[in-house]
Amino acid sequence: MKKILIFFADGFEEIEGLTVVDLCRRAKLDISTVSITDSNTVVSSHKIELKTDYTINQVNFDEADMIVLPGGIPGTPNLEACSLLIENVVKFNEQGKMLAAICAAPSILGHLGILKGKEAICYPGFEEELEGATIKNVKSVTSGNVITACGMGGAIDFGLDIVAHYQGQQATDDLAVKIRQVID
Repeated sequence: MKKILIFFADGFEEIEGLTVVDLCRRAKLDISTVSITDSNTVVSSHKIELKTDYTINQVNFDEADMIVLPGGIPGTPNLEACSLLIENVVKFNEQGKMLAAICAAPSILGHLGILKGKEAICYPGFEEELEGATIKNVKSVTSGNVITACGMGGAIDFGLDIVAHYQGQQATDDLAVKIRQVID
């Protein structure tokens, strides 16, 4: 089974991170929440505490297939300041493994040169940080080994694009119908 790691730093945006976790778990994908510190407790940008499954020193990056980066301020700069995470983001890209980032977090991929020649989207105002990318006006876009999304308004589309990568469009469409029945 494919393994997805979603990384949380203090100041993360709740909807952007937890919607992905929810949708992946509904789709029966193996997704683990990971704190970038030695503590399993992370505090969101709106002061909500989250207890993660693991800390960064407890995960084996070699066993994972995707890294997901939720946005938020100061969550995004905190993620970018985590050298172990950034080393592995670069390694994943070099290996062609999947990377996903939403809101301000695609800026991390831009700073690393990972978006050069790819289509991407981010939170409005961060476009200049997406170095070398073609900016798309959509909620979520997949380009090569990278999935990016605009922000909390695109969190469901972002999560569904992650599900689609692993389970195909039909399974994703079926899941989308189920969740939209609940919210419509």
